[in-house]
Amino acid sequence: MEKTQIFLPLALAFLAGIFTVIGSLVSFAIRDFKQSYLQFSLGLSAGVMIYLSFVELLHISINNIGFLLSNVGFFSGVALMMLVDFLIPHEYIGEKLCVTGREKRYMVAGIFTAIGIAIHNIPEGMAVFVTFLGDIKLGILIAIAIALHNIPEGIAVSMPIFYATKSRKKAIFYSFVSGMAEPLGAVIAFFILMPFLTQTVLFFSFAFVAGIMVFISFDELLPLSCEDKGYHISIAGVVTGMIIMALSLNMLK
Repeated sequence: MEKTQIFLPLALAFLAGIFTVIGSLVSFAIRDFKQSYLQFSLGLSAGVMIYLSFVELLHISINNIGFLLSNVGFFSGVALMMLVDFLIPHEYIGEKLCVTGREKRYMVAGIFTAIGIAIHNIPEGMAVFVTFLGDIKLGILIAIAIALHNIPEGIAVSMPIFYATKSRKKAIFYSFVSGMAEPLGAVIAFFILMPFLTQTVLFFSFAFVAGIMVFISFDELLPLSCEDKGYHISIAGVVTGMIIMALSLNMLK
């Protein structure tokens, strides 16, 4: 395989990870931060990921390797993320943004959020890498979807740390570290999957990635976006995200 074919998905995973830093910069720019902004962006990201998972990834996988094997791949992805949550539980983003009390609690909240997000970013980086190898356009869309939800994640990491330390540099640093788990996941996918990559493995991975993204959406993004009576804002974000992906996919056809 040519070096460019390896470099591009790694670069995409890196760029998606960098959006956590953009999220931290956004949080500094918003003087009057409203919870509704976060709720809409989380819903938007969930809508994008859910739509891509069912309309593209799982659909392509079923067409190439069959219904049964594709569903095994899909629920394997779900099971992996459930296992990660069970073995290494993390606090939800919304809870971290609403921490009250002493500055020490803010710092601890920010650090644990960064750790939790980093853990969940690894399989996302793997998703970008694997999907790009099978379908360049779809790989780019997956990277965009992940980048979108990395923005509120960057906000989640940076805000409590900034309030605790009053240091923008420290807040940005922790956001950067958590985001770099994205390209790390892509590197892991390269070393683990590349020696065994066949058409069956590739399309199985599509379904596997779909399971990962659906779990992240339903377990993490949607519950957060619906907090504080933000149901309508969340749904507006979900529908907007789906419409954006529908229009994008139509343009790429």
